[in-house]
Amino acid sequence: MSQRRVADEAGMPPSAVLYHFASVDDLLVSTLVEVNDRYVAALEAVPTLEALAAVIAGSDRSTLIAEYDLFLLAARRDDLRGEVDRWETALAALATRLGAPAPELLVAAVNGLWLQDALTDLDEAAVLSVLHAAVGWRQGESNP
Repeated sequence: MSQRRVADEAGMPPSAVLYHFASVDDLLVSTLVEVNDRYVAALEAVPTLEALAAVIAGSDRSTLIAEYDLFLLAARRDDLRGEVDRWETALAALATRLGAPAPELLVAAVNGLWLQDALTDLDEAAVLSVLHAAVGWRQGESNP
């Protein structure tokens, strides 16, 4: 990732990138935090598995791939580990709020589904099917 590439993508002169950010790394970190803020807020607003499936399946594939790159950056860097932990905490809270009998299975399923959606562009029915399997509920059933 270079200053020039970021500027080209944003449709601005390269000098404008450094005007707002001291380095490309600062830009990436700021973007990671912003993306994570958006996802955490989306998870906090999810009331049901059906709504969660809609959020996951409604993701734009190219955006999702770029965002995954940011989370992989966070996974590789100790100074960004807090963002990974914040994401995992938000997922665990969602699983508990939805009444998942084994919250860690729903967390793993959601992480896997987002990656799979980036790779293959899943539809909502497929996502919902996996979510139901992860919590052990039949289709159409919620927190029995």
